Amino acid sequence: TATVTVKVTVVEVPPCTINGNRVIEVDFGDVIVPQIDGHRYLKPVNYSLECTGQLTNAMKLAIQGNPASFDHYALKTNVDGFGIGMRVNGQPLAINNWMNFVYPNKPVLEAVPVKRAGVELPGGEFSAGATLMVQYQ
Repeated sequence: TATVTVKVTVVEVPPCTINGNRVIEVDFGDVIVPQIDGHRYLKPVNYSLECTGQLTNAMKLAIQGNPASFDHYALKTNVDGFGIGMRVNGQPLAINNWMNFVYPNKPVLEAVPVKRAGVELPGGEFSAGATLMVQYQ
């Protein structure tokens, strides 16, 4: 017989509040379809991040949602062939992928309309949704 010793460290969810527990909204206003190029209409995703009592400042962030079928850096919208590209610190951020950061230097998030090449988009309102997640590294 042998003795097996198991050691486990249980880590809590980071004691952080994202945007005061309020919805983060990005309003693009009027977007002209032929001008959608993945650069025009870039908007900041304004949010706050407050953490207290965390074990470490090494954290990671992800945008959890449904990626557009034509671009894994974009959120799927309610309009086929149209998405919302996500950027972190000026670089594309793949949906559902983590990026590391050191708190309190929160990442700069941006969103930009993107479309599938060659698609004709209809006029009208659009929407997309996602969850901003923060975890310890």
